[in-house]
Amino acid sequence: MPDDLFPDDAAQTERTREIILRYHLSWKHRDLDAVMALYHPDIEYNDFFQQRCMRLGELREYVEHNLPRRPGELLEHVDRIRIDGHTAFIQYCTSLQGGEGLVSFRTGEALTVREGLIWRINEYATLVREARGTGEDAGSRPAISRLGLSTRQLGQLAQDLQDYFQRSQPFLDPELDLQQVAAATGYSRNQISHLLNQVLGESFYRYVNRARLQYLLDGLQAGSDLKRVDELAFAAGFNSLSAFYNCFKRHTGLSPKAYLKTRLESSEPAPGNTDGGPIKTQEGAEFTGRT
Repeated sequence: MPDDLFPDDAAQTERTREIILRYHLSWKHRDLDAVMALYHPDIEYNDFFQQRCMRLGELREYVEHNLPRRPGELLEHVDRIRIDGHTAFIQYCTSLQGGEGLVSFRTGEALTVREGLIWRINEYATLVREARGTGEDAGSRPAISRLGLSTRQLGQLAQDLQDYFQRSQPFLDPELDLQQVAAATGYSRNQISHLLNQVLGESFYRYVNRARLQYLLDGLQAGSDLKRVDELAFAAGFNSLSAFYNCFKRHTGLSPKAYLKTRLESSEPAPGNTDGGPIKTQEGAEFTGRT
């Protein structure tokens, strides 16, 4: 039916708003049946990030794999839902912690409503590396899109990987490899490798060593000596001191010796402040003496 037979008037805007808000809440509540019930029999869903065009018969599996797994999962709306006539615009981002800072997928969806149901969805996404202040490299998008994962699924993969490392601490094994992580998480080696390399901007072993370093720093006490730190490095899974020292310097900007000295100095109360309470710096800001 020609577009000019669907007037974009104020009444239609309100009808569209009702449908889109129901759709939004269905996703938020992870209600697969409710989402599917809002799709028009002739729906066309274009996921341009994956370069996929899907019809109704393909969408149940697609939606099921993309629904959030837990309340408040990763996704953040960056603008209110905007509605005009038959069309609604939704913008959101999925943020991940990469090896060189924050990265995020910025996604926009244009949804068209007809006959009280969602008839067309055009979804666009791009990768933004926040630390660099630039968009993704031109050559990275085809490699990512070939994974067969949407931006939501890539966010879920990153969260699953982080949860596994926090819960099971596999990095404590100095022989940990990509195949072991893939088997434990249920993803393929290729999917994990591409997430780390193309999205988070680091290799598998840098990701693992970053987790080892964080584990060590979390357990480090002020006043520890360098010998003790070396022992902790091996206990955290590092298989050589050179790998540990390189990782330490890359992420803290200091050598272990300099870092320990800084920790020790910051934990000592200033002269004339023996009670350990807050003191005033020259700029007038409070300093508690705790890191």
